[in-house]
Amino acid sequence: MTQSTDTTVIRDAATIILLRQGPDGPAVLMGQRGATAAFMPDKFVFPGGAVDATDALVPVAMPEPCRTRMAQGHANPDALAAAAIREMWEETGLMMGLPGDWPDAPADWAGFAAHGLRPDAGGLRFVFRAITPPGRPRRFDARFFLADAGAIAGDLDDFSAACEELSHLHWVPLAEARKLNLPFITEVVLAEVQAMALGEDLSATVPFFDNSTGVSTFRRIA
Repeated sequence: MTQSTDTTVIRDAATIILLRQGPDGPAVLMGQRGATAAFMPDKFVFPGGAVDATDALVPVAMPEPCRTRMAQGHANPDALAAAAIREMWEETGLMMGLPGDWPDAPADWAGFAAHGLRPDAGGLRFVFRAITPPGRPRRFDARFFLADAGAIAGDLDDFSAACEELSHLHWVPLAEARKLNLPFITEVVLAEVQAMALGEDLSATVPFFDNSTGVSTFRRIA
């Protein structure tokens, strides 16, 4: 078996696949990365990014069985959930939370707390895991969460508070999303989400593309 000599640090990361019902059926929120981005330039992606140190201080709690499945990756399930909510807020301006005071919020969450919200992971479902292959400028051990847009506080079409990391933020009909310029793994995840939207029960396991070595391995997390 060939082992990779890539020494790039693999960082934990989290992504939210946010779905809403549109006039043409289920629609997913996506945005386009910049042409000069170091990682996946020009590609359409879901909002997400790497876990920050302060995400472990955020009071969220992943529901079961997601928590147990995520813990198999030797990561902090709650920190990953917090990172997913934070990244979506930063990149889209949309907030997943419940009303409540949060006086001791970490500094990079102060803007979230200022809206009178506390982040809530109750609507997140762990549906996919993938590790970036060797040879890429950045590598991530990414967990993908599926969430219904009903968990968002506020206007689902208001992206005015978004940072500039993603452009062309819009709701894409799920049936058309795979026609966009997508990373390979995003295509694979979308196929899984489409199957769920069509009523297939895929809750027994979570797909995992493990590219931590030079050999790509697919398995399912029970």
